[in-house]
Amino acid sequence: MTDTLSLWLAQLNPTLGALDANVAAIRAARARAADAGADIVLTPEMSILGYPPEDLVLKPAFVAAVEAAVADLARDTADGGPALIVGGCRQVADAADHRVRNSVFVLDAGRIQAVRDKVELPNYGVFDEKRVFVPGPLPEPVTVRGLRLGLMICEDMWVAPVAAHLAAQGAEMLAVPTCSPYEIAKIDQRLAHARARVAETGLPLVFCNQVGGQDELAFDGASFTLDATGRLVGRLPAWQDAEGLCRLARDGNGAWAPRPGDVAALPGGLDEIYAAMVTGLRDYVTKVGFPGVLVGLSGGIDSALSAAVAVDALGPEAVRTVMMPSPYTSRASLEDAAECARLLGCRLDEIPIAPAMDGFDQMLAPLFEGRAADTTEENIQSRIRGVILMALSNKLGSMLLTTGNKSELAVGYATLYGDMAGGYSVLKDVYKTQVFALCRHRNKGHPQGVPGLKGPQGPVMPERVITKPPSAELRADQKDEDSLPPYEVLDAILTGLVDTEAGGEDLIAQGFDRATVAKVEHLLYVAEYKRRQAPPGVKITRRNFGRDRRYPLVNRFRTARP
Repeated sequence: MTDTLSLWLAQLNPTLGALDANVAAIRAARARAADAGADIVLTPEMSILGYPPEDLVLKPAFVAAVEAAVADLARDTADGGPALIVGGCRQVADAADHRVRNSVFVLDAGRIQAVRDKVELPNYGVFDEKRVFVPGPLPEPVTVRGLRLGLMICEDMWVAPVAAHLAAQGAEMLAVPTCSPYEIAKIDQRLAHARARVAETGLPLVFCNQVGGQDELAFDGASFTLDATGRLVGRLPAWQDAEGLCRLARDGNGAWAPRPGDVAALPGGLDEIYAAMVTGLRDYVTKVGFPGVLVGLSGGIDSALSAAVAVDALGPEAVRTVMMPSPYTSRASLEDAAECARLLGCRLDEIPIAPAMDGFDQMLAPLFEGRAADTTEENIQSRIRGVILMALSNKLGSMLLTTGNKSELAVGYATLYGDMAGGYSVLKDVYKTQVFALCRHRNKGHPQGVPGLKGPQGPVMPERVITKPPSAELRADQKDEDSLPPYEVLDAILTGLVDTEAGGEDLIAQGFDRATVAKVEHLLYVAEYKRRQAPPGVKITRRNFGRDRRYPLVNRFRTARP
């Protein structure tokens, strides 16, 4: 019986559906593990195919390709190197409608030694695994290189039954291959659940998480190891591909105990939000295959922050900005847009839209005769800019980045087919008050703990962009607060209505003005049709607009009355 063992955690960034590339990354990680003397390599949930695969797993040809990739990797292990634990999926005989199981495969000595299936399928927030997977039975421990390992796939760790069953069946350590996406405070939640399972079972636990972006989700990694007391004895860095060795030794009672190792510090607060924005955008652009992005730079705070994130994620050479002034554009906005581009080191083009505005006025004059100018003419300006930016995107191949924030999107302060036109939004789940805080933070220098930033170390926008009153500049002397409550009030109400599903009367009881709450709630619900047509954007908060929150377009229910 061996008394020492080493487990290699491979915190990988797969590309969904790129099976050959993902298998190559797993092979490379295994080779590094072999060089380090590891006995077992643990990879994240669904490391072969990427996560979340959504309806792709309903395609039998895809599932067959995943199973073939697993078999190929199993043959690799005939070389006498480390055993390999990989995440995939498999068709099962009792699964109806071509559904499959979310599985992990233990590969050693040239073959598949064991398969374990996910028991607890999450069906809330961004997760809808019950739609495409069938649950597996409570798993038995797997003996790998002399270690009785209890494999729990992601959600299996968030509740007690699976860990309790594994412990009762003689597991000596819990291992959690997972794909746990980022949201604010998620790292603390994971640790709390992991420590609860350790306390209940008395077993050490190792947690291996995916890293990188996939559509609207950003995965932060931060894989960790807990000893049998729940003490954190090892952690990989967040927001980057990382690997590390967890050394195990039997204690005086013959139980396996992880030896203390490196515990990486993690970014928190505004740093982690910024990291999620950079990761989500970088991986969306690069994994889809765009050569870069295009940003409409207005001289305002939202486009300035969007451009800064883009440059930090992709580099200034991959970001092209365009200023499209109208007769209502202030000199300050022109100067601020130019200074943003200069500080970021990216190209700025200027295309005045007055000629197009005049053309639309002439074309529509017969139909608009006798009607006063209103938001229609304002929206035309926004749509002119959208057409220009999409034309440049089509011609140049760069993806158009939209710049609206969560506060505006919540209340419909955005123009369909205008400033909402584009392929991705880094601010979609960021409230306006957070935008101000992030801009001040980024202007101090690179956020801490965010690897690989490609933008300048110093300021990325002039101070005036942050301090001047926000304005869409679609009419003379326009300010956002002409139409909306102050952002501090608006965001507090929206956080209640959206993030915590509070009722209007609950917010009124907290001291918010009744008429204001009723107005914001009404605007929130009637703008649902706009949000259904909005581009994807990286998830930051507990409830993003998208997979997290699915409201009907037609909805007359209100919880607050003026």
